[in-house]
Amino acid sequence: MTQPTRREFAGTILAFGLLDMLWTRDLFADEVKPVIGTWFKTLYDLGQDLHGRKLKDTEFQAKMEELYKKVDLAELVKLIDLDKIATNVKLPDKGAASAGFDLSKVEGFPKKINFGKQIFCMKKDRAVVPHGHENMCTGFIVLRGTFHGRHYDRLETKADHYIIKPTIDAQFKEGGVSTISDHKDNIHWFQCTSETGYIFNAHFTGYDPAIESSGRLYLDPEGEKLAGGLLKAKKMSAQECHKKFG
Repeated sequence: MTQPTRREFAGTILAFGLLDMLWTRDLFADEVKPVIGTWFKTLYDLGQDLHGRKLKDTEFQAKMEELYKKVDLAELVKLIDLDKIATNVKLPDKGAASAGFDLSKVEGFPKKINFGKQIFCMKKDRAVVPHGHENMCTGFIVLRGTFHGRHYDRLETKADHYIIKPTIDAQFKEGGVSTISDHKDNIHWFQCTSETGYIFNAHFTGYDPAIESSGRLYLDPEGEKLAGGLLKAKKMSAQECHKKFG
């Protein structure tokens, strides 16, 4: 085996040191955390595949969650101008306020987007109350604060209640991700555990023509415990749900 010259050896060490510096400074992050414009464009493209029936809702949900985990949180916070939202939005005494944000400054992004978007803003102990959806896939990213997040699968729909099964019960901090579809983790409930909390939300509606209804389904997940870890969750109006859980 030929021994490297002193110059070749020094060059190897220099190259290794540069690679190490780039890794340490996370300058390879684009491979893991796409720039925020690319990130939103990928989210849009996934939505096109969902609405075009190229992806089942659970397949879309898995891809959305994977993409969410790659977001550059600092860039997302900067793009939506979270500091301005936090300054201007009055936090309600019950439930969460919903704030909009502008994506027109994202270069090359379609003017007509295929998803709804908002920032949920709330005080400590206030909540995005327990609810489910029909004909909707949605995803959360915690931008600031901490939350107690719970998910359930809605297994049966009765006249005055749902049969649900707990699936996720976890503490979510900044960068924490949560997704929902009609067929997986399709009820969620997020309670703020810090002084204030802010959650990014994107939601894709009306993707399945076989599902006739849409909108929120409010319920009480603290209902009767059934066999097999199931719960009998009473149906609620939005007002009832916010009064108890907001």
